[in-house]
Amino acid sequence: MRTAVRQPAVAGLFYPADPRALAALVDELLDSVEVPAGDVLAPAYVVPHAGYRYSGLTAAQVYARLRRHAPEVTRVVVVGPAHHTPLSGCAVSGAQQWRTPLGELPVDPYADALAAAGYVVVDDHPHAPEHSIEVQVPFLQRALGEVALLPILVGETGVDEAAATIAAAIEPDPAGTVVLCSTDLSHYLPDERAREQDWRTVRAVLDLAPERIGARDACGVFALRGLVGWARRTGLGARLLDYSTSADATGDPTRVVGYAALAFA
Repeated sequence: MRTAVRQPAVAGLFYPADPRALAALVDELLDSVEVPAGDVLAPAYVVPHAGYRYSGLTAAQVYARLRRHAPEVTRVVVVGPAHHTPLSGCAVSGAQQWRTPLGELPVDPYADALAAAGYVVVDDHPHAPEHSIEVQVPFLQRALGEVALLPILVGETGVDEAAATIAAAIEPDPAGTVVLCSTDLSHYLPDERAREQDWRTVRAVLDLAPERIGARDACGVFALRGLVGWARRTGLGARLLDYSTSADATGDPTRVVGYAALAFA
């Protein structure tokens, strides 16, 4: 039986620990985005996971759209990398709730069925220190309110394996499920080189070509390749919503990280 609460690991580091400050910041980021009147909810998105100071404006391009379509969304599957723990295959959290300074989101109990079917293991060890999923949760709370969260860390996997896990995670409610792939792009290159490399990565995503996404092109490369592979199988197309680097936030172009927001529909 699931009883544990996954406690925040990066509150006060990647985003404010004070609930009022956090809510105000997320709302400000969401309000900064003009969602086109004809926007349609996509079944999947790519969203960055750096500190809100750096990638928050790009992430908000996705979450403002989710806020527009909040009544349509019942569950969110978030796939992302494990930065701190070596991981082979996919791992779901064993927690019943995920906590942030804004409160708690319920973990979708379908995680147990995924584990029973062999798509994932239940392992809180890689989840405990990890920010790639955690930083998405305050955005989800402000954009969607209480929604079921299925947090999946994707370690070293092949495209087909990761794509099959994503497909299985969607199965209980395809119409009400949104998949978020949490990943940043290039790391610590000069801004000009970063933008060149990131455009090649974005182009590979837009072309639905996971085989062209290199190991150094994204920290969430296995989740990203899996999502692109799943989109290709499903007959979806990809669209770039926004791109930035940390230089846009800091003004320092010497060692930057790249961020992209994309929609699959």
